[in-house]
Amino acid sequence: MITSGELEPGSRINERILVEQLNISRTPLREAFKILEGEGLISIRPNAGATVVTLSSEDVEASIEVLIGLESIAAERAALHATEADLRELAELQEKMTEAWRAGELMSYFHFNQTIHQKIVDAARNPALSRVYASESARIRRFRFVGNRDPERWARAVREHEQILDALVRREGPLLREILRAHHLSGWRAARRELDLALSPSASSTT
Repeated sequence: MITSGELEPGSRINERILVEQLNISRTPLREAFKILEGEGLISIRPNAGATVVTLSSEDVEASIEVLIGLESIAAERAALHATEADLRELAELQEKMTEAWRAGELMSYFHFNQTIHQKIVDAARNPALSRVYASESARIRRFRFVGNRDPERWARAVREHEQILDALVRREGPLLREILRAHHLSGWRAARRELDLALSPSASSTT
């Protein structure tokens, strides 16, 4: 709900409504809140409940720079250390992601997409790198999701992922690093356009 924008930045999360909507008790919901707070997606204050964290474009751009740096470190190591099992798993994820794109299932596509990026970092065989990447990626997940709402950018992202997997299979680390960098920057430009439109005075006056 946070990733898709159904729960908007700055909005207070109503526990009672979510309990009824998800058909669960408050205990697992509050456990989920703790995880989301740890990922930086919500803030929890005594007597105020949970609120969706608001990040500025500058905050997100800073995190994108960090992710690019982390994937740049991971790329050559992944090209060197990825096992045949890793490559098979990534190929299967790529196929499922492409199927979701063809079906127009953006959320399913996005989940496969994020898993692929994490698996590439994991293939570098550096637990600290994987841990930091997962944390920072979760924090800005909803902003990366927004970039795929543009059909042209979405289709281009699928093609870019084919190039990413190809470079990894051929174990061309420097090429993989540059493709990943361009992929992130292109996605962020599309996401920023969407966010700027959403925050523009004309957009807010119509809501």
